[in-house]
Amino acid sequence: QVQLVESGGGSVQAGGSLRLSCAATGYRYSSYCMAWFRQAPGKEREGVATFESQGYTSYRDSVKGRFTVSKDPSKNTLYLHMNSLKPEDAAMYYCAADPSYGGSCALRPLTEHEYEYWGQGTHVTVSS
Repeated sequence: QVQLVESGGGSVQAGGSLRLSCAATGYRYSSYCMAWFRQAPGKEREGVATFESQGYTSYRDSVKGRFTVSKDPSKNTLYLHMNSLKPEDAAMYYCAADPSYGGSCALRPLTEHEYEYWGQGTHVTVSS
């Protein structure tokens, strides 16, 4: 059973930084596409960034240059480094993973329906 546990959320002022973590356990396949999503109150869940085992990453336009996704394979932990945070970045952030397409992220759209496994989320608040 794949389990994803996020941590690192909190409250920061605009312009500040946070690092989110997603610890993964129970992987059955060798490669997974992993992603960060977020959902603000009253809005749909949206993809933020992806990371696949070959190191390929992708980002939604609004976070490019500010957010960086990385992974520590020794800890099987995915990170989202968030810099220059804006009030519009405030949301519940979720980690997701899926083994289909051989773990490729590029072969799927960045939508929640493409991911089988989800964490419980970690909350990020950004004050102006």
